[in-house]
Amino acid sequence: MKKFLALTMALVMTFALAACGEDAGTGGSASGSTAGSAAASGSNPVLKVGVFEPASGDNGAGGKQEVLGIQYANQVSPTVDINGQTYDIQLKIVDNQSTTDKAITAAQSLVNAGVSVVLGSYGSGVSIAAAPTFEQAQIPAIGCSCTNPAVTELNPYYFRVCFLDPFQGSVMANFVSEQFQAKKAYVLTMLGEDYGTGLGTYFTQAFKDLGGEVKSQNFPEGTSDFSAYIQNAVDYGADVIFAPSATTYASLIIGQAAKSGISIPICAGDTWESSVILDAQKGTDQQVYCSTFFDENDDSGLASTFVKGFKEFLNADPQNLTNNGGNDIVAAVSALGYDSYMTAVEAIKLAQSTSGADIQAALFNVDFDAVTGHITMNADTGDANKTEAYIKQATDGAFTFVKRQSVEG
Repeated sequence: MKKFLALTMALVMTFALAACGEDAGTGGSASGSTAGSAAASGSNPVLKVGVFEPASGDNGAGGKQEVLGIQYANQVSPTVDINGQTYDIQLKIVDNQSTTDKAITAAQSLVNAGVSVVLGSYGSGVSIAAAPTFEQAQIPAIGCSCTNPAVTELNPYYFRVCFLDPFQGSVMANFVSEQFQAKKAYVLTMLGEDYGTGLGTYFTQAFKDLGGEVKSQNFPEGTSDFSAYIQNAVDYGADVIFAPSATTYASLIIGQAAKSGISIPICAGDTWESSVILDAQKGTDQQVYCSTFFDENDDSGLASTFVKGFKEFLNADPQNLTNNGGNDIVAAVSALGYDSYMTAVEAIKLAQSTSGADIQAALFNVDFDAVTGHITMNADTGDANKTEAYIKQATDGAFTFVKRQSVEG
């Protein structure tokens, strides 16, 4: 009965969209309200996939890059067959504005739109805030790059395709210990920000377990002058600064550190793989490193095929290039956005249903090769099973691959 009702609702929504003349095309920026497959002929029912991402606020730049990966995946696989019927997959994109209060409203709008599954978000805080809304509506969500463990913790309707912060924190602690023989680390995070404080805590624990010492400080939201914090790192005798934060703050930290002339390497997590970071480091001698999920120079079959197609997708539309930061560099979050969409498609195929509850059950059984590595889900948490991260360095306008890093080294 549930499958019958879901199919009926999908058909009703298709006719309603046709009557209203709503666009079902792939065009539109990350802040647009609706995007999907190439203009539907009207003969196929529509399955809506929600895209829950920031197009504005502190994480807007990264959110737009994540959406681009999803939009490209929708272009590659615009349909799915369910019980012998072809469905056009239509993206319903909302802007959660990088804030936890707006996130709940954005999440509810996707529920009201009748989506079958949700993708996102860039930023763990907004994902955590929206999680109960999706669970209550029995709509599964697949996180692309939200790495805080609390996103999926005790929520059977939230999944993700990236690694987690405890792993990422340990990876970076091992990296700085090996790369710089670091014994003292200065950890700087924004007060009350879930992603940064969580990752900073996991790094601190792992670094201390390796025999290192740590001095930690928080800066309040809205801070623009980081000179005192940078001087504190120098006075502490830090061998490395670990400063996971939104790119808007990261840009200021890197720029002000470079102007101060310090030689201390600055490191962070996945959010720093951004054109904003490249722009801040460009033309300076500041050493900047980050951990991430993907390297566009990966020459494996799926990865290289994705990179080639995605670059063509970016260069075919000036707005896509703008949303990507003005260049065709392939961000890891774009690859994760692509993989989250393909994970949803795999689950829909397994479920043979448009019902959120059926898709949720099927997500635990996905098993396929993806751009960022083979994807299976942990049966207890719904987290993708990941064992390795990429380390990159921002070097005069481009990211340079440094090494693959596991917790063991």
